[in-house]
Amino acid sequence: MLKLYLMKLTFKVIAIQLFSLLLISNLNAQSFNGYALYNLQNQNTTYLIDKDGNIAHSWSCSAACNYTVKLKPNGNIVRGTKYSSNQLTGAAIGGMVQELDENANVVWEYTYSNSDHCSHHDLEILPNGNVILIAWEVKSTAELDQAGRTDNSSELWPTHFIELQQDGASATIVREWHIWDHMIQDADPTKDNYGVVEDHPELMDINAVDGGSGGPGGGGGDWFHANGVGYNETLDQLAFTARFASEVFIIDHSTTTAEAASHSGGNSGKGGDFLYRWGNPSNYGAPGSQIFTAAVHDPRWIEDDGRPNAGMLQVFNNSGGSGSSSVIDAIATPASGFNYSYTTGTSYAPSTYDWRHECLVSNSGQGASKTMSNGNVFVNVSQQYMYEVDQSGTVVWQYNASPTKAFRYECDDPGIVALLGNDPCGLLSISEETISQVELYPNPSTGVFKIDGFELGQNDLKMTVVDMFGKLIKEVENTLELDLTDFPEGVYFVKLNFNNEKVITKKLTTIR
Repeated sequence: MLKLYLMKLTFKVIAIQLFSLLLISNLNAQSFNGYALYNLQNQNTTYLIDKDGNIAHSWSCSAACNYTVKLKPNGNIVRGTKYSSNQLTGAAIGGMVQELDENANVVWEYTYSNSDHCSHHDLEILPNGNVILIAWEVKSTAELDQAGRTDNSSELWPTHFIELQQDGASATIVREWHIWDHMIQDADPTKDNYGVVEDHPELMDINAVDGGSGGPGGGGGDWFHANGVGYNETLDQLAFTARFASEVFIIDHSTTTAEAASHSGGNSGKGGDFLYRWGNPSNYGAPGSQIFTAAVHDPRWIEDDGRPNAGMLQVFNNSGGSGSSSVIDAIATPASGFNYSYTTGTSYAPSTYDWRHECLVSNSGQGASKTMSNGNVFVNVSQQYMYEVDQSGTVVWQYNASPTKAFRYECDDPGIVALLGNDPCGLLSISEETISQVELYPNPSTGVFKIDGFELGQNDLKMTVVDMFGKLIKEVENTLELDLTDFPEGVYFVKLNFNNEKVITKKLTTIR
């Protein structure tokens, strides 16, 4: 009995050791490379961390960040900040935006805050350097009543966007869009905006969303609680998310301010009307399931450069998963040129998400995500941590900071290169230390080996395999996997050539 017990105990120890080895190997196999940029909400310091969690750069800023900080191609950062004299209040209140150089000197700043309006939450940097801010504007009870709002007991603050162009040490508003210009109501034919809601999904039913003081942050008039904005350069369109509407919307950015206030003009020919909306069809009187059952954040198009789900619209869905867990949803929008296909009386396609990642942790508040060029998905869950998973869902990187929003920048990003130099990740020159850490695992294996300790990125890798007799049996390039399942079990030697400058040889064993 003792002998049998010891055998079982030994087997368990070996199994645990093997599991630990596999776990570490998985974590290292496609580990995070590049940088993450973040600023904890209401704190003054912005951090840029590398793949090992080391601080590569930091900015000690004069003002606290309200929500978002982003990196420009010139290495400067743009961050929403908390203006000290805001007259409105609410979640992620801002009131000011600043661009800062690498030493945290203010390049320019702009205050957008008074008793009638105030910026909040997210911002977006356009390719031309202009900055888009989300903001509130105050509408009185009388204005709400005249517009057809049935519950006009208190003022409300509908969403609008302003686009800023740097003007010396300040900026100028060069474009605006207001949701107030795109309302409809079917409650009172004597008031403005009267029409059939179901026939006009391009407009917002003024009575569909409650909003108000019940929202996070205690903002008395925060009506739609727009919290995220993203830009598609190819289509010249904006996407934004609204927590209280439980929807993501797409609008035309090619319009002038005058066209944006109308129902015609721009690439779409529809002015500032909604080109597309998704997540809560009841808002426009359509049948269909509500996908976003509560909050939704961080809209972004996945780059159309060969990465998985390219061209899809991706969002952080706070409560869409099993047990109301947080998920990342991607949808293939029914784009048709600069417009989107739609059949009157139905909900916008698709009927459900096309791809989903179940987040490792959940949060009812902010969150962000990005699909990377290697297919991995970066996720930031506010009040929890940020992490990255590969396409199989395996965690390959984790960092225990919990900003409201964080952004992942790859090694060849112009802003990273401008800030840290031409080879920020050490990819152009392979060090002896890097070479010494390269391993093929598992070894022995049934025939498939993976490379650990090396990332392709801007590097090249050639593998040449010979058998015990020195006969060449296989050559492959620019892959981190070597498949020898077509060859008999036995011993092989693989020569790894890195960037045609350094070569090492490894012994491999296959077993069946």
